[in-house]
Amino acid sequence: MKLNYTKVGDYLLPDLTIKEQNEKQINKYGRLKLNYLKKYDKPFYTTLLMKNELTNYLVSVSIEAENRFNILMESYKKSDEKLSEKNKNDNPFEWTKLMNNYQDCAEEIILKELIYSKNV
Repeated sequence: MKLNYTKVGDYLLPDLTIKEQNEKQINKYGRLKLNYLKKYDKPFYTTLLMKNELTNYLVSVSIEAENRFNILMESYKKSDEKLSEKNKNDNPFEWTKLMNNYQDCAEEIILKELIYSKNV
């Protein structure tokens, strides 16, 4: 890769430009992955940053984590009869308690599988 430099005072500064990035939003899972990379995987973070692929990587992590969360929640809803619409109307507090519990479980799985792993 060839870099061009511009002289500013006594210094030569590289002419760096940012290429087009993915326009999709980075959700909380992408931001968590970013923090993890900055703290615990600095070489990979720096490599992505230098190749201008960090944003695309974080968007892909965000999408994958969101898809995994939706799949887990659908499987929990199918496996537990207490999460049915009938039970939601009959006993809303229990339904909310169960739903929150399953959401916490799904989020814990996502954090261990996707965010704090080096595989993604």
